[in-house]
Amino acid sequence: MDKAAKKPTNLSANAIPSDGYVLAVDGKLKTRYESSTDAMTAASKLKQSYPVLQIAVYDAAQRIYTAVAQEK
Repeated sequence: MDKAAKKPTNLSANAIPSDGYVLAVDGKLKTRYESSTDAMTAASKLKQSYPVLQIAVYDAAQRIYTAVAQEK
């Protein structure tokens, strides 16, 4: 399987990642991505489908959350 086609991994409930980018939905870490671009793309699609949810991308290396706003 090609690295570019690799599926994102789901996290266990009690693990805090130390690398990569994680999709956070309503404050809960859900899916880990290798690149910030992949994570932001998934977050934007999810926000378009469910605008009420609070969605952010967590940068595990820098320990920073980036909120995703709904596009108009």
